[in-house]
Amino acid sequence: MKFNRFLGACRRTRALITLHACGLVVVVFLLGPRSVFADATVINFEGLSDGTILTNQIPGLTFSNTVILTGGFSLNEFDFPPHSGVNVVSDNGGPISIAFNTPVLGFDAYFTYVAPLSLLAFNASSTQVANAFSLFSNNTGTAGDPGSSPNELLQVNSLSGISSISITGVPAGGSFVMDDMTLITAPAPTPEPSSLSLILTGIGLAACLLRRRLRSDS
Repeated sequence: MKFNRFLGACRRTRALITLHACGLVVVVFLLGPRSVFADATVINFEGLSDGTILTNQIPGLTFSNTVILTGGFSLNEFDFPPHSGVNVVSDNGGPISIAFNTPVLGFDAYFTYVAPLSLLAFNASSTQVANAFSLFSNNTGTAGDPGSSPNELLQVNSLSGISSISITGVPAGGSFVMDDMTLITAPAPTPEPSSLSLILTGIGLAACLLRRRLRSDS
């Protein structure tokens, strides 16, 4: 008899442990860190006519000193081959600048150039937050520096957010082309169940488990 009572007490204790464990799972689910995934958007400049002055044709972006060049027309594809497609953009009358309506976490693109490049990134307060520089002075297809090749990847990143970038070769322009620009952004938040709903669900589940365990022990 005493042994049976002892065994029943052990089973009830185990059921209580199960209840606390369920509660702990709920708390960890609510308070634990959530994984953050980034979204990448590639802009290849296709579909725009040769010679187009690029300003705000691409939603969410504002370009300055930027012109579309197309292979077979104004683009010398031997020295400045596109990374993909037939279109690239070039610095037109000065450094290219790009402003983002919504700050991005990262920016990269492929560059072919006849002068050293600097890629500078700025936050909403116009404070520089990141930079990148070309590996060579010239990486064109027929006259590039030894070891170079067209379409060098340059990238900048900042978790605090990038609101604009500036890309400078020769200050007067006409010194580089850019292709396949990628913007890294944080995904839009998805709706989540309220904390109260999650807690109540967890408590209800734990209570059901406890009732079933106690009934099986009786």
